[in-house]
Amino acid sequence: MKILLLSVGKPRDREICGLHERYAERIRNLGVEYEAGWVPEVKSGGRYSDDHVREREGRSLLAALRRAGRKVALDRTGEAMSSEEFARRLESWVSPGVAFVVGGHLGLHADVLRSADRIWSLSTLTFPHELTRVLAAEQIYRALTLLRGIPYHR
Repeated sequence: MKILLLSVGKPRDREICGLHERYAERIRNLGVEYEAGWVPEVKSGGRYSDDHVREREGRSLLAALRRAGRKVALDRTGEAMSSEEFARRLESWVSPGVAFVVGGHLGLHADVLRSADRIWSLSTLTFPHELTRVLAAEQIYRALTLLRGIPYHR
């Protein structure tokens, strides 16, 4: 079972990184090969339009995802699911592997959304990408505990 969480921009906030690592370690303790990676953020403003920034970040994401199995983009326009529904989906996605993709502060480029097998919404709210990593990792851990009958979900 392989899970990749790929985001734009190197996480900087130590407290948020610590929260993510807490869930990452819990996922790994369940015997899951979990990796969190990132591609460089492109600075917006100046000579680059917002769409150009998303396009350049999108190319980096797609290059990093070439060998990934299923691709699930996180975007507020995606499908919302209950924790139980997400657990059922995750069970089918992880073989041979799944990559969850988080955009930068401008979101994901349309090419990344089109290349995704699924688009998943954590909320219609917009979150900082560092916080989205934590929320996604927690939901992955929750889903795994649901699938294994571990009482964390209650």
